[in-house]
Amino acid sequence: MAVETVTAKVQPIEDIFQAPGILYPVHQASLTPKVTAPVERFLVNRGSKVHKGELLAVLDNQDLQAAVIAARGTYDQARATYEATTSSTLPEEMQAAQAALTDAKSTLDQEQELYQSETNLYHEGAIPRRQVDATAVALTAARNAYRTAQTRLENLQKSGAAQQQQAAKGQMESARGQYLSAEAQLAYSELRSPIDGVVTDRAVYPGDIAPAGTPLITVMDISKVILQLHIPQPEAAQLHLGDPATLEVPGISGGVPAKVTIISPALDPNSTTIEIWLEADNPHRMLAPGTSVTASILVRKLPRALVVPDSAVLVGENAEARVMVVGSDGVAHSKPVTTGVRSGNLTQILSGIKAGDEVIVGGAFGLPDGTKVKAVPESANPAEGQE
Repeated sequence: MAVETVTAKVQPIEDIFQAPGILYPVHQASLTPKVTAPVERFLVNRGSKVHKGELLAVLDNQDLQAAVIAARGTYDQARATYEATTSSTLPEEMQAAQAALTDAKSTLDQEQELYQSETNLYHEGAIPRRQVDATAVALTAARNAYRTAQTRLENLQKSGAAQQQQAAKGQMESARGQYLSAEAQLAYSELRSPIDGVVTDRAVYPGDIAPAGTPLITVMDISKVILQLHIPQPEAAQLHLGDPATLEVPGISGGVPAKVTIISPALDPNSTTIEIWLEADNPHRMLAPGTSVTASILVRKLPRALVVPDSAVLVGENAEARVMVVGSDGVAHSKPVTTGVRSGNLTQILSGIKAGDEVIVGGAFGLPDGTKVKAVPESANPAEGQE
């Protein structure tokens, strides 16, 4: 029986992992209004290039502008009151207490002089005792009034001024908070881009109501694209940040170069795989987000690997791999093998055969072990083309 054969040989091969995925922009922002209002005007269209901080849309905000003006006036008034309170050395109530203390001191001095004078006259026998006693009562009342006025002024000096200033400060801060809140509400009516990019979606038209919390404009930075893949842990363990990769994109020949930028430190609990990100430059916008692509990642290079064509490897019902080797006696012998890396149309053989063995690549399926065969070299040996 004639069979096609090739020679198992040692040569360099590359361990390349392939997986499909979908392209995403490197950055994306969905601009969502925080207030519900009609759209007054759009300043961009789909496809417009925008820069970070650029104004993209304005909502109707006349009521918000009026609220800002009113809040600003209240804040200015409260600030003026606070400044007047803190700049005054004696507030109104303290001035009244100071005046009362001065009057009480003057009355006390007068009553003290009168009492001293009448006491002297009494000792000289010029006036009766009851007149001195009446003056003494008046002197005691004046002294008590003075102490009361003095205590009141001291209390005001200790706490009254501080409380007034604190109250004025509190009113000013409250008015300032209302003013800042009104300004923030007004700012919500202006939608600005948080990134450099391109407008990819605009949900409504001018005049339509823009509900709060609903995305109104989508901006994407597509100067670069990323591909998110989930790969088995053994392959992921061989990868490093910066490893090269190639993206096979529909409509683009030759593939697009990319590199590994993120390797997740933990396994996905659902799939028990590792998530990695590939990043590719997209200066001409040829790579559109949402495109399905196939990624090829160079996991490692094997400088010396025993390889045979994929067609030489037979897999039985029990998933055991084997190859048919033609011996020097012209008889086909079934050899169980352990396979390793697959690269292109080649498979690495880890054990079971050796370099130089003639393996059957055509006609081996269903061929019984020990069959007498006639080896015909394959016209185009794939293994030779991979050196």
